[in-house]
Amino acid sequence: MNSPRQLLLDLPHRIAMGRDDFLVAESNSAAVKLIDDWPHWPAHAGLLVGPEGSGKSHLAQVWQMKSGAKIMPLSDLPIMNIPQILEAGALCLEHVQGRQFDETALFHALNHAKQNGGSILLTSREEASAWLIKLPDLDSRLKAIPMVRIEPPNDSLLRGVLVKLFADRQINVDESLVSYMLTRMPRSLAAARYLVTEIDNQALVEKAEVTRPFVGRVIAALESPRLFEID
Repeated sequence: MNSPRQLLLDLPHRIAMGRDDFLVAESNSAAVKLIDDWPHWPAHAGLLVGPEGSGKSHLAQVWQMKSGAKIMPLSDLPIMNIPQILEAGALCLEHVQGRQFDETALFHALNHAKQNGGSILLTSREEASAWLIKLPDLDSRLKAIPMVRIEPPNDSLLRGVLVKLFADRQINVDESLVSYMLTRMPRSLAAARYLVTEIDNQALVEKAEVTRPFVGRVIAALESPRLFEID
């Protein structure tokens, strides 16, 4: 009889989220500058654009620590409570996607921030031009908001992120193992996060050391049939 698969307890592990823990590279330096420049933004709002797992939420939390902002998905923004939500003077609206939010609510929030000296940070996978805005006044307002993009990571940033992700889980890895992973994984921060999570989980199941053969086996399993597709 096969032994039962060991069940994993979904215990939280410490994730470093401070400004000094965010790895800065050419691909994300403009986004970091946007956060660092607050409260001296040239406008009352800023738009941070980047793919899934690129660090938008991390930077939003850094900005929250600086500004005291409330963070919420734009789709949850209630038009009737905008003054109360912006009472602290700062608001981060995440996961902006076209046709999936109340355009009037966003317009009122931007107006309230502008009229009362507040600040709004928007995060999205897409530029505002892709949101298919129907409200002309909102479209005009969005075009005036500075936008910065997080570009795809280079090898140096991916290497640093892998080391940090393993360190967050208290797993020591050497340079050769990280180099091995870089040649075999998709080129995205979301893929790096997903891969390290899978390595950690499987190591706990098998009570195994995180070695090159072990990591190679995990990657091979993820590649078959389509488990390693990252949005």
